[in-house]
Amino acid sequence: MPDTRAPLLSLDEALARLVAGAQAACIHDIEHLSTFDALGRVLARDVISAIDVPPADNSSMDGYALRCDDLAGAGTVLPQSQRIAAGAVGAPLAAGTVARIFTGAQVPAGADAIVMQERCTAVDGGIRIDELPQPGQWIRRRGEDVQAGATVLPCGMRLTPQALGLAAGVGAATLTVLRRPRVALFSTGDELVMPGSVPPEALPPGAIYNSNRFTLRGLLLSAGCEVSDLGIVPDRLDATREALRGASQGHDLVLTSGGVSVGEEDHIKPAVAAEGRIEVWQVAIKPGKPLAFGALRRASANGERECLFIGLPGNPVSSFVTFLLAVQPVLQAMQGLSATLPPSTSMRADFDWPRPDRRREFLRVRRNQEGGLDLYANQSSGVLTSAVWADGLVDNPPERAIRRGDAVAYRNLEAWIGR
Repeated sequence: MPDTRAPLLSLDEALARLVAGAQAACIHDIEHLSTFDALGRVLARDVISAIDVPPADNSSMDGYALRCDDLAGAGTVLPQSQRIAAGAVGAPLAAGTVARIFTGAQVPAGADAIVMQERCTAVDGGIRIDELPQPGQWIRRRGEDVQAGATVLPCGMRLTPQALGLAAGVGAATLTVLRRPRVALFSTGDELVMPGSVPPEALPPGAIYNSNRFTLRGLLLSAGCEVSDLGIVPDRLDATREALRGASQGHDLVLTSGGVSVGEEDHIKPAVAAEGRIEVWQVAIKPGKPLAFGALRRASANGERECLFIGLPGNPVSSFVTFLLAVQPVLQAMQGLSATLPPSTSMRADFDWPRPDRRREFLRVRRNQEGGLDLYANQSSGVLTSAVWADGLVDNPPERAIRRGDAVAYRNLEAWIGR
């Protein structure tokens, strides 16, 4: 009989649909946070400087402020007329003198250069200047970093530690940010048990510990989400529908793991179809073919609205990889961020991959001391050890065999997680 199944979506096609759906559900609610507490949040309003930074010319070195015209040549001795520490404002510099000055201190009026202390010598009668400076040497000019009225941080950027420092440097004590994405998380599977509920020596036959709950919650927290952990849902259609209905209330996204394949005990697809709609079903990637994306109906004060839904595979590596490929771009698009995969780097494969899949593959690899990539020996989607061992993924096109020495596209996991 001919194969009547719909062709699998490519990852690029699936991402386009996911991102479009997420952009339609973009978060607009804002919060006002202390700059201390805004790390990782997305700015909802430009940060505009009310001051010049620095606010006045200041010294970038410990040394001596002087007028270049007062020097007859290297070795000129000039008397010291004042001492200016950081935070102090000195008097205008008297002609024919130098001012002892420290890093960050305001340059006195009349001075046009700083000579670092290592190029000066204290002698009887004053300070000997052992090198001739150029006008402007070691002076940080007013406003050379930021000018008053400049937009220093644009609306829509994710706040990094250095961005918080810049905001503080222009006096911004509070920042206007988008609220965090609210995500409900649950797992499906009667075989799942929680660590601590049953000791390893008493684990029943067929039971497994629920690792996905910990991995996915950690990934969501790393991505800056508020997470409602709803635990494990039994493998029944009615229980799955009830869990979806409850999870859709008060959340922007419902994320599940397991139950998205086509077996008799896989209830996610019919449950989501009954409670909303399925937009994406199965993607041509390995690991992670069974990936569901859609939306759930929910009641609100303004009528019926939708809550986004993503169902990830139950195998732990598939769940981990599909989170990075699908969930993370959705979270980014919901916050108005660029929803793209991290850039890849061309690196040398120090391994062979002679039997590629027809799907786009993401292979767990680690950089070695020779500047190449080693492959984890077991690439099974159930071997979570490979995701801990690896520091990146090789993004391998469909049906492309890899020979030792080939250039491959490497995506670094540390740079990827929490983007």
